[in-house]
Amino acid sequence: MTRTAQAAVAVVAAVLLAVTGSGCSNGSSSKATSTPSTTTATATATATATVTATASASATATAAGATVAVGSGGKLGSILVDDKGRTLYLFEADTSTKSTCSGSCAVAWPPLLTSGAPKAGTGAKADLLGTTARSKGATEVTYNGHPLYYYAGDTTAGDTTGEELNQFGAKWYVLNAAGDKVEGD
Repeated sequence: MTRTAQAAVAVVAAVLLAVTGSGCSNGSSSKATSTPSTTTATATATATATVTATASASATATAAGATVAVGSGGKLGSILVDDKGRTLYLFEADTSTKSTCSGSCAVAWPPLLTSGAPKAGTGAKADLLGTTARSKGATEVTYNGHPLYYYAGDTTAGDTTGEELNQFGAKWYVLNAAGDKVEGD
């Protein structure tokens, strides 16, 4: 996904979350304001189109399989990233390889999709890679049993702004090479 597409996903996610009042929390307190239903429908349609386009672009770009590698997460140390250095996350609500993040959750936290067998890049362990079927037939990459996601708020390689956010009912964490969550300071 290009930076422009990532920025578009982040903007759509922010609009969708604000408009729908999804009940997400990142530790700060805020209240959603009332908005006409046409705005909600427009934001939902735009978000769906953006996610669909992003998922299609990702699947096309990874026809030979998505790559998971180890990169620098700054103060978080060595973390899992994709082939472009974009940070990957686990969702604590996922208690098996089956993803529990869909709809507006998948807009804010797009899954790492693949149309081929995932590949282990530098530092990643091939035996920890796997896949899981998503509800609409797409294939999501797993690592050590955790479905993997991006965060729409990360705009450049190495960003970890999704670390320890509490959204959609549970916390989100980056992972280390062993596939375990990494907790910040």
